[in-house]
Amino acid sequence: MKLSQNDTLLFIGDSITDCGRVRPVGEGGFGQLGSGYVAQVDALLSAVYPQLNIRVLNTGIGGNTVRHLKERWESDVLDLKPDWLSIMIGTNDVWRQFDHPLNPDQHVYLDEYETTLRELVQTTRPKLKGLVLMTPYYLDPNVNDPMRATMDVYGAVVKKVAEEFDAIFVDTQAAFDALSEHVYLSSLATNWDRVHPGSRGHMTLAREFLKAVGFSW
Repeated sequence: MKLSQNDTLLFIGDSITDCGRVRPVGEGGFGQLGSGYVAQVDALLSAVYPQLNIRVLNTGIGGNTVRHLKERWESDVLDLKPDWLSIMIGTNDVWRQFDHPLNPDQHVYLDEYETTLRELVQTTRPKLKGLVLMTPYYLDPNVNDPMRATMDVYGAVVKKVAEEFDAIFVDTQAAFDALSEHVYLSSLATNWDRVHPGSRGHMTLAREFLKAVGFSW
C-alpha cells in the first residue's frame, strides 16, 4: 500500500469526480464526498485500512476543463496541502468540441490541454508524496468513433505527463474496454451519455485507482 499513516488524499476533476460533493471541499460524513468513485475509495480505504487514518478530500467541479483547474489550482489544491493528489480531467476538454462545435471558446484543444496539465503537474509534484493521473474515457468500444478517438489522444497525453513526472498512471479507458467484452458499455452510463458513469462505472474507477496505489483486499 503506497499511502501512509495520516496521509491526505485529494481528488480533483470534473463532474465524474464531483458527483454532488459538498462545497467548498468535500470531506467526511455521509454524502460529503459525493456519490461517485471518490466516496467509494474513501469507504474502502477506511474499511480495509482503518489504522492508516487516511483523510480523503474532493474538489471536483462539474463541467470543468483543465483550463478551469488552472484557475482554481491554488485554492483547491495547493492551499489544502495534500500528501497525495489524483487528477482526472479531459472529458469536457474533448466533449465541448462535439456537443458545442460552434462555440470554440469552450474548446480546449490538445496543445493547451498538454501544456496546462504539464504546468500544473510540474508546479505541484515536488510538494507531494505521490501523484495519480487518471485518463479521461468514453464509454464506447468503437475506437473509430470520433469522440472516442479524440479521447484516446488526450489519454495518451496523460500517460506521457505521468511518465515525465514519476506519477502513477491509471488507464481508465482500458479498464472500461475490458468490461466491454461482457457488458454493453453505454449501459454503465447514466442517461446513456457515454460519459457519466452509474454505480458500476464508478466502482470500476475506484477499483482502478486502488489497484494503482497498492490496495490489497
